[in-house]
Amino acid sequence: MNLKKPIDVLIAESAESGEGTLKRTLSSTSLVALGIGAIIGAGLFSLTGIAAADHAGPAVTLSFVLAAVGCAFAGLCYAEFASMIPVAGSAYTYSYATMGEFMAWVIGWDLVLEYALGAATVGVSWSGYFNKLLHEFGLEMPLYLTKSFAEVDGGGINLPAVVIVSLLSLMLIRGTKESASLNNILVIVKVAVVIIFIALGWKFINPANHTPYIPENTGVKGEFGISGIAAGAALVFFAFIGFDAVSTAAQEAKNPQKGMPIGILGSLVVCTILYVLFAHVMTGLVPYTVFKGDASPAATAFKVTGYSWLQMGLIIAILAGYTSVILVMLMGQSRVFYTMSKDGLLPKFFSTIHSKFRTPFKTNIFFMLFVSIFAGFVPVTDLGHMVSIGTLFAFSLVCIGVMLLRKTDPDRPRPFKTPLVPFVPIMGIIVCVYLMSSLPLEAWIRLAIWMGLGIAIYFLYGKKNSVLRNSGNTVKPVDPPKPEL
Repeated sequence: MNLKKPIDVLIAESAESGEGTLKRTLSSTSLVALGIGAIIGAGLFSLTGIAAADHAGPAVTLSFVLAAVGCAFAGLCYAEFASMIPVAGSAYTYSYATMGEFMAWVIGWDLVLEYALGAATVGVSWSGYFNKLLHEFGLEMPLYLTKSFAEVDGGGINLPAVVIVSLLSLMLIRGTKESASLNNILVIVKVAVVIIFIALGWKFINPANHTPYIPENTGVKGEFGISGIAAGAALVFFAFIGFDAVSTAAQEAKNPQKGMPIGILGSLVVCTILYVLFAHVMTGLVPYTVFKGDASPAATAFKVTGYSWLQMGLIIAILAGYTSVILVMLMGQSRVFYTMSKDGLLPKFFSTIHSKFRTPFKTNIFFMLFVSIFAGFVPVTDLGHMVSIGTLFAFSLVCIGVMLLRKTDPDRPRPFKTPLVPFVPIMGIIVCVYLMSSLPLEAWIRLAIWMGLGIAIYFLYGKKNSVLRNSGNTVKPVDPPKPEL
């Protein structure tokens, strides 16, 4: 039997407090910053160049618009769930309440692709800009310490990527409030540099670099033309998972009923505008073909402005931006596994809370090692495709969940309601599935292998140890918790 977790139980769990629970420290402002911290990163500073050079050309701006449309539909669905079920776990928790335990496991396992490999992807991009910064000082690290053996001949391990992932994992162990404070500072820095890039670079745009705006398709699906725009959108889509990461922190929000919709939708709107403007300027400064194989295209494009005095500042700010993305992704992943462990689907190891810091420190350590392996040895493009397909799959299930819950529990209080149901969730599903179809076959094969492994673990461990299944699915109704002011 595929059991569903009663929403009353979820709400009761979110109201718990004490030594073994997460601490509510995040304001609405911190939640918006958390979203911006996750959204503005590799998708803007690195993958924009890859998407332009390999898929969309100057029309990469349209790729961002297409990705944002899909995110807007999914984001409205996320906002409804996050306000009515303010519990850590994001799409995993929502699926448990609407589609049952098995689908909850599937989405929880899928979120590893979204968050953990998302952190690894950005870690690799962080390393590229870090090496460029060292070059500005006349320093060079050997190839075998900056590139993986799977990426180039003579490569070994991407050591800078491993180091930054490890340092931020240790920071998360210290506490959510401290991590959020660091994130707020990093967000201010990187938003400032994005605005400076747009403002100073705009007058150096060469219209010839935008002609043709949509390059003609080469005859291969995904290489320019309309299909190239879709392929570019699928590649950069994972950069929009910031609002999803906001939902993982629901149990640490001071007033989740109000703060979650603001954090999710506010960060999405701000970042979409900045993404489109940034990509327009970047592809206007130099021909998009220049970005082929370039791990730091934003810095490459900015050189033509002549503002050499800003070059180093730009790189430093981009590194700060990447740092906040990795921080939020690692935090999101640890909260998903924390929740799955509390439900008995994973060993208790993952829900152990530090007695002093009140953080799931063992989960942080586990993912420090797991993410470091991928960041150190897997090329960024392969990681990006895996993250994108995992994200799109998660978004599709959340859209389905909203429609199901409207049917099965229509009277449930919803502090935020997704408008135009079922139109909005159906459109979210259509856009997500369309973008998934634009990803290469290898991404689908990896997703199938990963999900096959996850399903095996569920039947061998999770199903037998499920707290809900072993409790007989009994629940005592409770009043919704009052938000902490």
